[in-house]
Amino acid sequence: MPPPADLMPMQEFSSEGVRIAYIDAPPGQGETGRPVLLIHGFASNHAVNWVFPHWLKTLNGAGRRVIAFDNRGHGRSEKLYRRQDYDLGLMAADARNLLDHLGIAQADIMGYSLGARIATVFALTYPARAGAFIFGGLGEKMFETAGLGEPIAEALEAPSLAGLDDGLGKVFRAFAEATKSDLKALAACALGARRKFSPAELASITAPVLVAVGTKDDIAGAPQPLAALFPGGEALSIPDRDHNRSVGDAAFKKAALAFLDHA
Repeated sequence: MPPPADLMPMQEFSSEGVRIAYIDAPPGQGETGRPVLLIHGFASNHAVNWVFPHWLKTLNGAGRRVIAFDNRGHGRSEKLYRRQDYDLGLMAADARNLLDHLGIAQADIMGYSLGARIATVFALTYPARAGAFIFGGLGEKMFETAGLGEPIAEALEAPSLAGLDDGLGKVFRAFAEATKSDLKALAACALGARRKFSPAELASITAPVLVAVGTKDDIAGAPQPLAALFPGGEALSIPDRDHNRSVGDAAFKKAALAFLDHA
């Protein structure tokens, strides 16, 4: 029997020359559900987004093979320091290259926050490689803004957290320090991993999409306007959860499993 997902050592592969660390957690014996690829958010890593909140345990328990990786610049993956190295097309290609490395023709894909933007680029670029998508922690801001940017990068590069004014930059700096992230690499990512999607291109995504956002999330925007753009879109409002606490919410897990079962 394989070790529990939260005890699995990370493996590595080269994504066009960039070292990417990942875990591959098989389901129980005899289970054959479509694999699920998990893409974490900014300043996070596979463990913080997916292992500690028990997503791997939940998905494995539902018979799914689960693949989760640390985005470039994050966790145990290679750190890069030029903003152009974090173009969302490159980050989506890392996900596609991981599927290729593992010999997986098609997977369901769940991304949270920045991971949802990466998953969106994946959906637009490699539509045949995914069966269904879950976009967590990102709603209408997907098409209203390009994402992070200068204020976040400046906060990450500031001499200390204590000298920052209250605001989103300070929130991300505190989170990055808590996850023991490379602040310089994250600053480059904040500047490079930006894209505002048009409603028309989002509407071209024909795969089923679940958009899940906490009702107290003041970062993501509402899920309903984004879900309405997708031909197969569904919206989930996660009750009484903010951006960080939505990730491991039981109602989110229950809805995600039901969605994937019918996608």
